[in-house]
Amino acid sequence: MQERESFGSRLGFILVSAGCAVGLGNVWKFPYICGENGGAAFVLIYLVFLAVLGLPILICEFAVGRGSVKGPARSFDVLETEGSKWHLFKWASIFGNYLLMMFYTMVGGWMLNYVYQSASGNLLMKDSEGIETAFNDMLASPGIMTFWMIVAVAVSLGVCAIGLQNGIEKVTKIMMSLLIILIIVLAAHSLVLPNAMTGVKFYLVPNLDAIHERGFGPVVFDAMTHAFFTLSIGMGSMQIFGSYLKKDNTLVNEAASVVCLDTFVALMAGFIIIPACFSYNVQPDAGPSLLFITLPSVFNNMTGGRIWGTCFFVFMSFAALSTIIAVFENIIAFYMDQLNWKRSKAVLLNIILIPILSMPAVLGFSVLSGIHPLGTGSTIMDLEDFLVSYNILPLGSMIYVLFCTRRNGWGWKNFLEEVNTGKGCRLNTALNFYMSVILPAVIVIIYLKGYYDTFAPRGTATLIFWMCFAVLLLAAIFRIVFYEKKK
Repeated sequence: MQERESFGSRLGFILVSAGCAVGLGNVWKFPYICGENGGAAFVLIYLVFLAVLGLPILICEFAVGRGSVKGPARSFDVLETEGSKWHLFKWASIFGNYLLMMFYTMVGGWMLNYVYQSASGNLLMKDSEGIETAFNDMLASPGIMTFWMIVAVAVSLGVCAIGLQNGIEKVTKIMMSLLIILIIVLAAHSLVLPNAMTGVKFYLVPNLDAIHERGFGPVVFDAMTHAFFTLSIGMGSMQIFGSYLKKDNTLVNEAASVVCLDTFVALMAGFIIIPACFSYNVQPDAGPSLLFITLPSVFNNMTGGRIWGTCFFVFMSFAALSTIIAVFENIIAFYMDQLNWKRSKAVLLNIILIPILSMPAVLGFSVLSGIHPLGTGSTIMDLEDFLVSYNILPLGSMIYVLFCTRRNGWGWKNFLEEVNTGKGCRLNTALNFYMSVILPAVIVIIYLKGYYDTFAPRGTATLIFWMCFAVLLLAAIFRIVFYEKKK
């Protein structure tokens, strides 16, 4: 039996966990929805939901990991009560991690490609149309897409191959430290651009007219949804790091540190993107077009734009690679815990397997572009993203919360004891009802709303079909959750 690895320092744990949480969605989505939903007023609502939704679920994942000293492959087996079936959820966890990597490695490759394109000056002489053409040419080129995807996989798995302390912890410490420095430097530069303060006003000054225009309900739901998805919780990517964690501090302290760092990066990203867009009279936009078309055009108009553009995409690459490394560690640990494989054997398998599994997403923009799994205009990547973001993450989060609070799972008493072990803030026992009833109910609402938002524009018949599918999937999960072997 292999000896369990552990983090060399608390800082290493916080930076690695935050690296997993800090993803591309923090950077390209948060600044836009913040301004769209009333600026500072939205930030306050978002922070409230981060505390009442994201933080408790993150604590649950860390607790299951530290309490079992196992990753998702074996944690439920170790902690569940005899005769229950919680251990079946391990397969959904590994499926979700692989599914995320089937498109996220490709997007990580986009970032690395743009570091090269910016540093080499290939984007410097292009106008907006030329930059848009360059992005579309990249998507239509399977060779370029495959090369950079393989680079992202090789770099990330190479880090994992070295081990937890010498590889993942040491490299992520460096990456996250540089990421924080870069984001501060880039934000400071954006704030001194002409007309930057107009962007800051759009971003941070409370705009009650914007809230009134959208409606208070949609604003609150946007804040709730983003607070839920921002921490990469629900498929064991955080749990694995809890299993490497010592018991020196309470898990409330550890989880709060990760949440604060993730939130800091999201907020600072707004100070980079929004003022720069307003300074050059471009509308901040959500999604890939902002990163790969709009912002390169902005950098081209700046003094020293080649340097600033390269720094920005280095920052984005660190955000992507830190997440990829974290998820790869979860995948590797699955083989180590479940099959008792050595780390090197698990890495060797996955350095072949993951690029193969990533090819449908890569080819979905070229050879397989005629496949529209979620309706006209959708890609294979959209399907994979939908399965992860609107299924695995919310349902997995609900499973973790119920496992920690139900008596046929791990149980509230055992969970609370693990969470409160160590120095620091403690979880109050009065939160039992909230975490066992209210929080799962809110997650179900978020899950069903995700299906509604995705399929409502496609017509009533399509919406009814997929909502029925969502309810049946919930029913199947609850059948396992509430199963108890008859005595």
